[in-house]
Amino acid sequence: MNITLTIIGIITVIVLIVLIVFIVRAILKYIKSKEIRKEKAETRKTLGEEIKEHRNRCRMTQEFVAEALCVSRQAVSKWENGTSDPSTSNLIALARLYGISAEELLRNVESNR
Repeated sequence: MNITLTIIGIITVIVLIVLIVFIVRAILKYIKSKEIRKEKAETRKTLGEEIKEHRNRCRMTQEFVAEALCVSRQAVSKWENGTSDPSTSNLIALARLYGISAEELLRNVESNR
């Protein structure tokens, strides 16, 4: 009986040591990735910021974009300030207007999930 308790105690200690080692490794890896996480957070943008950035890069006004897509200027404004999102067809039309692919337009957009 004494030997069984000793073996169970040793196994418990070994398991605890292994868990502590894994936890320490995970914490160290997390700490070392701080700069990478910060950089990723800085490069992520909202869809509205991305749309506005490309519009400004192309030196277009909201009114010009609205007329080109057959929507109101207010709709473009709402897309840029995040009040609403463009439909899929408008998103594709925006990308074409800006001379980029829809994938490129969405590449740096942060997910709402």
